[in-house]
Amino acid sequence: MSDAAGLIVAAVVPAAATVFGLVRVRRDGRLRDGGRGDALRLSSGELGAPLGERATLVQFSTALCATCPSTRRLLAGVAAGTPGVRHVEIDAEARLDLVRRVEVMRTPTVLILDRAGRVVRRASGAPTRADVVSAVELAMAD
Repeated sequence: MSDAAGLIVAAVVPAAATVFGLVRVRRDGRLRDGGRGDALRLSSGELGAPLGERATLVQFSTALCATCPSTRRLLAGVAAGTPGVRHVEIDAEARLDLVRRVEVMRTPTVLILDRAGRVVRRASGAPTRADVVSAVELAMAD
């Protein structure tokens, strides 16, 4: 490798890593559209728990996930303070079938379901309380 090529690599790699990091920080924990339209619905049988009467907060977690405990507390608090909303936590390592179906790429992954089990919002990473409350209101309006 020539000196010029080495300098180019030395400049491009850190720049690419910086761009990747900035994009990831910007998207981390952001609740976005559930995707796939009405195609993605989860049943109480798949979740292993009943759906909430108005909405369900589904969290995919793993044992080594650093932000999963704080996400669990956040979602459980929102569910406890909102009538008809249930929080369901799923061990991603034990439910690989569901992880593949829902396309979970990292933990925590949070899904906000409406009363029929349709995914209306999802986040990869820990969402904020305000985003969760807003998504729950959206799910309950459907």
